[in-house]
Amino acid sequence: MDDKQIQTLEQVKQFVVSSQTIEFKGINTHEKYQWIEEVLRKFKYRWLKRNGKGVLRRYIGKVTGYSRSQVARLVGRFQESGRLRVKEYHRHRFPEKYTIAEVALLAKTDELHGWLSGPATKKILEREYEVYGHAQFENISRISVAQIYNLRHSKRYRGKRYTHTKPVISRIGERAKPEPQCRPGYIRVDTVHQGDHGHQKGVYHINAVDEVTQWEIVASVSRIAEYDLEPLLESMLSQFPFRIEGFHSDNGGEYVNHTVAELLNKLLIRFTRSRPRRPDDNGLVESKNGSVIRKNLGYIHIPQGCANLLNVYHREILNPYINFHRPCFFPVAVVDHKGRVKNTYPYEKIRTPYEKLKSLPQVETYLRPGVTLDTLDAIANQMSDNRYAERMVKARSNLFEQTNRSFHNKANLLPPGSFFD
Repeated sequence: MDDKQIQTLEQVKQFVVSSQTIEFKGINTHEKYQWIEEVLRKFKYRWLKRNGKGVLRRYIGKVTGYSRSQVARLVGRFQESGRLRVKEYHRHRFPEKYTIAEVALLAKTDELHGWLSGPATKKILEREYEVYGHAQFENISRISVAQIYNLRHSKRYRGKRYTHTKPVISRIGERAKPEPQCRPGYIRVDTVHQGDHGHQKGVYHINAVDEVTQWEIVASVSRIAEYDLEPLLESMLSQFPFRIEGFHSDNGGEYVNHTVAELLNKLLIRFTRSRPRRPDDNGLVESKNGSVIRKNLGYIHIPQGCANLLNVYHREILNPYINFHRPCFFPVAVVDHKGRVKNTYPYEKIRTPYEKLKSLPQVETYLRPGVTLDTLDAIANQMSDNRYAERMVKARSNLFEQTNRSFHNKANLLPPGSFFD
């Protein structure tokens, strides 16, 4: 504001009543406030009479364009503090509850475990802090399930999405639904094909899941002929920590044959298979085909010659991860007001298969001879969930490198177990 020619209050009065213009160079609020403060000091506003104060306020309003009320507020602030400064506006924002480092922990956990559901991920975060004592998970272990999904959509979090797979007349086996009566040892079995490449068949995965504890054993075979399956099934049954009482499958010929029936009969295991027009009879293991096998091994073709290599990976890496470090939903039957029984999945019931096994009453009576809870506890507490998942991701990466090498040049296939080094 170039007002050097105005030095007295009388000149101010003449300017107010006239249409004279003054060059004002201030372009922002800070410069306007500075000019107003200089004017009030120059004319000693505090000691002016009432008429003089009114003239000076009209003068300030005419030059700055401020309203009478705004000028009055600014003058009042000057009289209170002796200075005039722009008040900085601070927008109210809720404080961030989770830091960038904690969001990174969530992203890393999701990446390691393959983007599980919100409740299952929350359970892993809780276990990392409460069971394994990792202090960096203290705050984020209290996160809600809804906030997990919110963070997954934030700019600081990058995730991936996976699509789920579509689910896939003999007198052998009884057409019935197993009734375990809350006892472990009633397994559901299904086959997953890894995919063809031209006319070359890929490996087949055999998936066996216990209905009560969701204890899961995965194995691979080059062909699903009955003579190839017999030793594999016998090995899989021996990997369960409890005795097997029932064996349930669909109506595929790889299971409904005399060889498998004789094996189960020798082991005193009841053989049942799915009933007609009851697609949910084997629903548990079919859901595990997508959430476990497809999520970990994908759909890409794996040569049949890699079956032994895959079995080492399953036995040493994947199966312990599934049963000791991957939380699962467990249903609770609720009767509604119409008398219908519906399954609910409360968060309090989310646990790993081993935790579910330990929660069963008199669990020691179901264990296989030579298996104790102390032995299983040692396996469960050997590593945290995230640390074991890191080991699994590394082993899986090395596994795929070897399967690709086997596909292009069979002579370069490394011996089983080398991908753990």
